[in-house]
Amino acid sequence: MCKLFINADAHLWDSSTRSLRIDGMVTSVRLENYFWNTLEEIAQRDAMNVPQLITRLYHESIDAGHDLGNFTSFLRVCGMRYLALQLKGEIPSKTDVAIASLDAEQILAREEARDLH
Repeated sequence: MCKLFINADAHLWDSSTRSLRIDGMVTSVRLENYFWNTLEEIAQRDAMNVPQLITRLYHESIDAGHDLGNFTSFLRVCGMRYLALQLKGEIPSKTDVAIASLDAEQILAREEARDLH
């Protein structure tokens, strides 16, 4: 079992730091390359670059009233959630389908209904 993980490309778990500007403030985010790759795919689906995606996630989270005390963890969970939703068939694996075009309310309702059963 472990060979599937330990024999993967070691570059995937190397981490790198990227600096970006959110609301005029420079911030740095350090993530493993696997998460940067996943965020890149999410961003490209909606014709954005990664800094634009991160800024949008930040603003929408704040608007929703979330406390983003650990923003890096939030970004990791976003990447994992994206992959999990793809596995469930809620997000098409075809990357030419924009995330913004999906009906988020219906997806969340289906998830809630599954959790109740």
